[in-house]
Amino acid sequence: MQEIGRLLTAMVTPMDDEGKVDYAQARRLAQALVESGSHGVVISGTTGEAPTLSDEEKVRLVREVKEALGQRGTVVAGTGTYNTAHSIELSREAQKAGADALLLVVPYYNRPSQDGLYEHFRAIAQAVDIPCILYNIPGRTALNMTAETTIRLSHVDNIIGVKEASGDLVQISRILAEARQGFLVWSGDDALTLPIMAVGGYGVIAVTSHLVGGKMRAMMEAYLEGRVEEARRLHLQLLPLMQALMTVAPNPCPIKWALNHVGFRVGRPRLPLVEPDPQGQERLRREIARIQLDLKVPV
Repeated sequence: MQEIGRLLTAMVTPMDDEGKVDYAQARRLAQALVESGSHGVVISGTTGEAPTLSDEEKVRLVREVKEALGQRGTVVAGTGTYNTAHSIELSREAQKAGADALLLVVPYYNRPSQDGLYEHFRAIAQAVDIPCILYNIPGRTALNMTAETTIRLSHVDNIIGVKEASGDLVQISRILAEARQGFLVWSGDDALTLPIMAVGGYGVIAVTSHLVGGKMRAMMEAYLEGRVEEARRLHLQLLPLMQALMTVAPNPCPIKWALNHVGFRVGRPRLPLVEPDPQGQERLRREIARIQLDLKVPV
């Protein structure tokens, strides 16, 4: 199995002035993210505005970005929905387009039982030949996938890990203690990357790494190499920016605004999302100004 990578950026979807997907800019952004520290990118996840993208846009994004990155970075495609049959179809198309792995979110809105979650994810995983990463984010789906269900799913051959955004370190610790050997946990909260790694987590699928991927990677590597105080210092340095990007407006509105602000044009979010209000923009401006960015902005 290809190494997926500890630091994956949940990439925004660039749009042009008419609100259409800007595939050329998506290619450039993916390349810039890998050059600035990310091991790979997640396409059409929450940060990529998946709810407003058509299946055709999602599949083409995978194809374009994988062509742009080649073997320099992994491409994980967000293909999970609240419809199992649709998720299977989209997952197969993403695999054909070159995705290295899939990100499968807990079904939203219809709120299945834990047994329903197990059957849903198992059906998708068995329909493809590439690794699958589960995605638990109860703040958006209104449903928590329990540790017991994740542990059970860890024994499905090509389900290799979970992006955990429950914020529950006890639940995450149980998964790490009881899942099959080699099952990986990525933090789904940028600010919890270091605490989750401290209990055995593998890495993070991040938003802040759009801007400071090198520093986030340095923090993770410092911890892994036993330089805990350095990792703590970097964590505390990055924390205000992490918090601003997650609190001034719903994700991905703040990170899209921030990228446009620093000169990497990605357009506005699609409705019903809108840009942060003036107070939020000012907070983002302050936090960006106080830190040296790792992202190289095209001239």
